[in-house]
Amino acid sequence: MSRGLGRRAFIRGLGVSAAMLPFVAGLPSVRGEERPRRKQRLVIVFSPNGIVPKTFWPDEEGANFTLKESLKPLAPFRDRSLILHGLCDKVKGDGDQHMRGIGCLLTGIELFPGNVLGGCSEHPAGWSRGLSIDQELKGFLQSQAETRTRFGSLEFGVMVAERADTWTRMVYEGPNKPLTPINDPYQMFSRLYGQARHKENLASVLDGLQQELRTVAAAVSVEDRRLLEEHAALVRQTENEIREMKANASVAPPPALPSGVKQQDAEMPQLSKMQIDLMVNSFVADFTRIATLQYNYSTSDAAMPWLNIAGRHHDISHCPDTDEEAQKNLTRIDQWYCEQVVYLARRLAETPEPGGGGSMLDNTLIVWTNELGQGNSHTHENIPFVLIGGGLDFRMGRSIKFPSLPHNRLLLSLAHGMGHRIERFGNPDYCGEGALPGLTG
Repeated sequence: MSRGLGRRAFIRGLGVSAAMLPFVAGLPSVRGEERPRRKQRLVIVFSPNGIVPKTFWPDEEGANFTLKESLKPLAPFRDRSLILHGLCDKVKGDGDQHMRGIGCLLTGIELFPGNVLGGCSEHPAGWSRGLSIDQELKGFLQSQAETRTRFGSLEFGVMVAERADTWTRMVYEGPNKPLTPINDPYQMFSRLYGQARHKENLASVLDGLQQELRTVAAAVSVEDRRLLEEHAALVRQTENEIREMKANASVAPPPALPSGVKQQDAEMPQLSKMQIDLMVNSFVADFTRIATLQYNYSTSDAAMPWLNIAGRHHDISHCPDTDEEAQKNLTRIDQWYCEQVVYLARRLAETPEPGGGGSMLDNTLIVWTNELGQGNSHTHENIPFVLIGGGLDFRMGRSIKFPSLPHNRLLLSLAHGMGHRIERFGNPDYCGEGALPGLTG
C-alpha cells in the first residue's frame, strides 16, 4: 500500500474528513517513522599531570561512597556522578608516559614513530595512529540530518602551549591529524558569532533578489529558467540558514566577555569561566553536541598563584608521596580542576533544555580525565575518569571499581551511549569483551 493510501486510511480510521490530510501528512507516526531521539551531548575535560590517589578515590564501591578532598566540590552533583576506578591505558609503543598518556587517551591506539624524544623514553614518537572518540562521534552525528550541527565539534583550550607536539594534543580527526584547541576566548567568540552581522546584511539583499529572479525567469528560455530555479533554491537555502541563525541568537545571545584578559597563568580562572560560558551558549544555540575542554597540556608547568602555591604543577607532581606539602598542594590543584568541572555542570543544570523538558545537564555527559594515574610514578594504571550528567543514560550516583580494564572499553561505552554501536575502537587488542559492564544496569 502506498504512503498516500496509508494516510487516507489513517484519516478514515479516525472518522475525520480528508481535509485533515495536509495536517497529518508530515507526522512521523503517520509516515511510519520513529520519533526523533532526544539531543545528546558529550563534553570531555582534560587536566594534566596525574592526581593524588589517596585524596581522590573513594574507598567505597556502589552508591554509598564518600567524596574525598580532591572531589569535595562534586558534592552538589554526587547523585549525578560516576567515579570509575581501575581503568588503565594499556597502549604501549613509542613515546614517554606523558606523550602516550595524552596521545592515546581518546584514541586508544599507539603513536606513530617520530622525532619527538620524551624524557622517559628511548623511542621518539609522533602523532597518534587514529582518530579520537570525540571525532568518531562527531562523524556519526554529522552523518544524520536530525543530529547534524553547524560545527560538529568544538575544541576549547585553557592555556594550552602554543607549540604543536605530542605533549600538547589530545584530539585527532584521523591518523597523523591532531586538532588544535582554541585557547583564546575572543577567537572562539569570533568563530561562533563573528559572521552574524554579515549574514543579517545579506538577508536584506536576498529579499530583493527573489523578486528579480522571478521577473527574469518570465523572459528567458526553459533551460535558462531551470538554471535560475537552481539559483533560487540556493537563495532559499541561504535564507533558511539566516533564519536558523537568528532563531538561535534569540535563544542564546552571545555572552558578554570581559575585555583585556591575557593568555597567562594568573588569568586561568577567568579564561576557564569565559570558555565554559561560551561552550554552554554553543550548546543552547545547538552549534555543536560534541566539545572538548583541554586545560594546559601533559607535562604542564603552570603556576597557580591564585591557590597560594609556590612552584609549578609538573615540578610539584614529581615530588615523592612522603612530601606532605607537595601532596597538599597537588590535592588543592586537583580540587581546583574539579571546581571548573562543577561550574560547567552547574551552568548546564541551571539552563533549561531548549525545546525539551528538564535541564541541559539531563542531556549532556561530562567526562573529566587525565593522562596519568599519578604524576611521580608516571603510571597509566587507574587513569581518573569522573562522569557527570545524564546525557548517555548511564546509571549515575556510584563509585565503580574495575579490575584493571583497558580504557578503550570506556571509549566504546561512550559511543554506545550516543547510539553508535561500534564493536572496536582504537587498538582492537584492548577492546576485550566490548563496552564496560554495569554502566547502564
